[in-house]
This record gives sequence, C-alpha cells and structure tokens, in this order.
Amino acid sequence: MTRESVKKQVESETEPSEEWSVELQALWCVKHDRWHDAHDLVQDLPTAMGSWIHAHLHLIEGDLGNAGYWYSRAGKPAGSRDRIDEEWDVIAAAALEQA
Repeated sequence: MTRESVKKQVESETEPSEEWSVELQALWCVKHDRWHDAHDLVQDLPTAMGSWIHAHLHLIEGDLGNAGYWYSRAGKPAGSRDRIDEEWDVIAAAALEQA
C-alpha cells in the first residue's frame, strides 16, 4: 500500500477499510470530518503514532494546549494550524511505514 493509494481510497471510499490499521482508519475519519470517530479510535492507543494522531485532532479542533500535550507524548514538535493538510500527509506516510 502506498501513500497515493491510501489518498485515493480516502477520496473515493465511504468508509475506511477494515483491513487498515486503526491509525489509518483514524486518518481516513479526519479527512471526512469525522473528528469524534477519529478521536474514539486513537484516544486509548498507547503508541507514539496514536498520540501523534491524537495531537493532530486537537490541533484541528483548536485546542492547542491539549494538542501540545499529545505532541509531547508522541515525541513530535507541535504542529501548526496553517499546515494541517501537510501534517496529515506526513502522519499518513509514517503510519504506512508502520503498517
């Protein structure tokens, strides 16, 4: 699976693939404005990737304090609200490497 194939599925599918990792399913939900579904998927993931996606969600929400906490747990620098789409791409690439 490549980043481009994931992006195509994100754009064309009405639900995330059940074959995808929880992290990729959460990222699919992010792109479909299903913030709460994405949050439910990652809020209890005990991994750095789960924390990074969790941080990304709170950045989207505008809760920068909470986002900062989760970026810290992920070991990542805080993201920027004006680069949310670019960050999604970086997170998706990293999630694919783990899949």
